[in-house]
Amino acid sequence: MTSPATVLVSRRETFNAAHQLRNPRLSDEENRRLFGKCVNLHGHNYALDAVVAGKIDDTSGYVLDLKWLSDVMHQQIIQHVDHRNLNTDVPWLAGLIPTAENLAVTFWERLQRELPDGALRSVRTPLRCQASGRSARRTRSSRSP
Repeated sequence: MTSPATVLVSRRETFNAAHQLRNPRLSDEENRRLFGKCVNLHGHNYALDAVVAGKIDDTSGYVLDLKWLSDVMHQQIIQHVDHRNLNTDVPWLAGLIPTAENLAVTFWERLQRELPDGALRSVRTPLRCQASGRSARRTRSSRSP
């Protein structure tokens, strides 16, 4: 029985990584004022949530095989960032300030090209910045600019 409804399902993967929030165009004082303690190299336990949407397939009962989505998340992102310094060890993050926002956008781009057209609805990188105490919850959605 095919449901006429569009169904959203998600997959969460986790990784550990270090980063430093610093803009090379700013002085040390300006960076410290902007990023606080996060200007120092520090680490996080990150989560990566990918939400996909579609119709439920009659044969499989899936919108998308979440094991396959997990494999894509690992191949495109996790294997490159887990236990790495995001500022120096990940070539496709070179030149970016590794904020939750920039990670969400970059992860979106890497996942979107591997998934069926229109399936990816959002990418979230929820984390709590231990260095500053500020909560950083960021989402990249297909409805966002």
